[in-house]
Amino acid sequence: MAHPTIKIAPSILSADFARLGQQVVEAAEAGADYLHVDVMDGHFVPALTFGPLVIAAIRPLVRIPLDVHLMITAPERYLKEFADAGADILTVHVEATGHLHRTLETIHALGKRAGAAVNPGTPLAALEEALHQLDLVNIGTVDPGFAGQPFIQAMLPKIARMRRLLDEGGYGAELEIDGGANVQTAPPAVAAGARVLVAGSAIFNQHGSVADNLHRLRDSLSGFSPGSQ
Repeated sequence: MAHPTIKIAPSILSADFARLGQQVVEAAEAGADYLHVDVMDGHFVPALTFGPLVIAAIRPLVRIPLDVHLMITAPERYLKEFADAGADILTVHVEATGHLHRTLETIHALGKRAGAAVNPGTPLAALEEALHQLDLVNIGTVDPGFAGQPFIQAMLPKIARMRRLLDEGGYGAELEIDGGANVQTAPPAVAAGARVLVAGSAIFNQHGSVADNLHRLRDSLSGFSPGSQ
């Protein structure tokens, strides 16, 4: 059996938008721990995706937390809108906000869990000084903007370094990896220290049901103990 501390957060970016409500419910009923919602503005990343209205529409359908990843420029402008729509976790990019500490304080003041994300090419030093404020650290394991990209293997040492920073500093933030998680890439990411796996095309695809795909991903983690490399 997979280790119970590992959480899976299906990314609805890969869902069938014509059946979004149904697939959100399927993921929750299959045992998803979070639902990951990628908000993109066409500026910080090339694509345009969801806004607060989509979050408000899916919020009543499930009880699990909505993990809202704001891939948008100056996310501090929209925190209240996403919080009011039903987000439970609000994650901002260190590359996209000029005042990370203030932005994280605002998220907490709104009663939400605060996360910070770093792109693959961004050093961990960009968020080290904010670790005490964080409930979640999102390590980008693909360049943000599109679903279905391959996992960047060079991110494994970065995951392990962040795991050590969190553990040695006594910080309580969850360590999340975002991009390319599947039955092949999830086990080494967990071995490196990841605790939350964002999975899109591995969960929402034409090769199996949402439940079967989610269970297959969990099963791939059997025998892999969370830890540091």
